[in-house]
Amino acid sequence: MGDPIRDELSVQNKRAILVSVVLPDDPILEDDPLGELKGLVKTAGVQVAGELIQRRQEPDPTLCIGRGKLDELRNLLELHDAEIVIFDNNLSPAQGRNLETELKKVIVDRSEIILDIFATHARTYESRLQVELAQLLYSRPRLKRMWSHLSRESGSGQNKGTGEKQLETDKRLVDHRVTDLKRKLEVVEHHRERMVAQRRNQMQVSLVGYTNAGKSTLMNALTGAGVYAADQLFATLDTRTRAWRLPQWGDVLLSDTVGFIRNLPHHLVASFRSTLEEARHANVLLHVVDASHPCAEEQIRTVNDVLEQIDVNVDHMLLVLNKVDAVKDRSLLDVLRARHPDAISVSAQTGLGLDRLTRYVADKLSGGYVDAEVEAGIGNGRIYSYLNAHAQVHDTAYGESRVIYRCRIPQRFYSGLKDDDTNVTVVQAPATINAKVEQELEG
Repeated sequence: MGDPIRDELSVQNKRAILVSVVLPDDPILEDDPLGELKGLVKTAGVQVAGELIQRRQEPDPTLCIGRGKLDELRNLLELHDAEIVIFDNNLSPAQGRNLETELKKVIVDRSEIILDIFATHARTYESRLQVELAQLLYSRPRLKRMWSHLSRESGSGQNKGTGEKQLETDKRLVDHRVTDLKRKLEVVEHHRERMVAQRRNQMQVSLVGYTNAGKSTLMNALTGAGVYAADQLFATLDTRTRAWRLPQWGDVLLSDTVGFIRNLPHHLVASFRSTLEEARHANVLLHVVDASHPCAEEQIRTVNDVLEQIDVNVDHMLLVLNKVDAVKDRSLLDVLRARHPDAISVSAQTGLGLDRLTRYVADKLSGGYVDAEVEAGIGNGRIYSYLNAHAQVHDTAYGESRVIYRCRIPQRFYSGLKDDDTNVTVVQAPATINAKVEQELEG
């Protein structure tokens, strides 16, 4: 089910005036107040016909912009023959309704343009359900505005106007569809949770970061996965997981997640919570930052805020300053490095710094783990089950009556390896088969 008015927003190829009300506590907008919105509308396929910026202490409660700017906006619409107005701010239902009444044009706010991009880019069954749910939760309090084009009868007593009856019908339809979508998503989420649980015996690394920070390009550079990567916002909506071979470690699972953005719609964060399941269970988080962006520091804070909202543990997070090859002002990079001395600078495009990043992740994963060589009787089912449940087994060597497992196991599970039938040796490098079993294998 889509909007009662617009099954999809369809801003593509529409001529638009972009508007931003810049508030004092929004430093990310200081240098280029419409820069990020331009990136969003470019991704959505909008034709930018004009721009309007107003700096205020707080948005006007009725129109978001002041009356003087409203007249200026009306003139811009007429001058450029624009069809829609796109605000970089999130508008209340009343503000949107008042602006459409005043201007007789379609008004789109920041949340709506982001939702439209997500709807266009959603490819999997899960992401389509998530986007539709977010759209409906966003549109429900705005249904009255969406039906404002109808000539509504005033009605009295029990006789309600046509528009009002249709509005009530639409609200019921939306509520039924929301319930249906939540039920379907619960099924998908349980399936995803089972998938993630099955992977918990393997080390997991997740990429998180602001949209267009280069996460997908970095994933391709590290794994050769060939996942889709584009210089546009929200090129990735669905979590992709690939094997990443770490020297002196073996394979780990590397996941690429949906990018975040300033003022990401609340309903969208809630809907995509299950998609970020991998990030919540990752052994290491790589927070990828576009170091060439002038507002990199604000983007870092935005990502940290969203991670906090979705209960992601950031204790094992590493900051990765990507796109250092594209940095034009080296002093900005120096400031970032000074503020984040543990960060690793890389270029996913050129390969710069990827060896150091790989070594760091391998070292990070090794903390709290033991490389062990476990020798047991070939029929010792307890050890076999215990290793399957708690360890990453790299190699198995069989003799006639004995078997050696080379594995990596968390220290908290190490003591459980020992019994009367086992010999356990801690090793610092790839294990060599001990002489006893070596002779048995050769014999």
